[in-house]
Amino acid sequence: MMSAALRPRLHDYLAGTVFGLEGHCRAVGGTADHVHLLVGLMATHKLADFMRELKKASSFWARENTPEHGLTWQEGYAAFTVSASGVGEVKEYIANQEQHHRARDFREELKMLLEKSGVSFDPRFLD
Repeated sequence: MMSAALRPRLHDYLAGTVFGLEGHCRAVGGTADHVHLLVGLMATHKLADFMRELKKASSFWARENTPEHGLTWQEGYAAFTVSASGVGEVKEYIANQEQHHRARDFREELKMLLEKSGVSFDPRFLD
């Protein structure tokens, strides 16, 4: 779990790492148990490679700078494409994570997004 004190520092680090990986970070936000990123990638990026490097760099940063928080990433991730007309709505959604998750927890949210996007999934892997 990420403390409220750690989140802004982690979000800043993630945004900088995205830039270092030659991506464009448009928004970062989240709660104690997950992070949302709105990222523009180049056509040459491979999502799995990008995510592996982002998680690796941020895990190293957390161990070096905030060992008391014990940050660990889950094995997987979810990624969705967003049309240019939807960017504003997604930015707003990311900015309001604390409020949003008062009504729906992370697992419920992910399940809803996967179903809405027509992605088949095994519920055992949502945790």
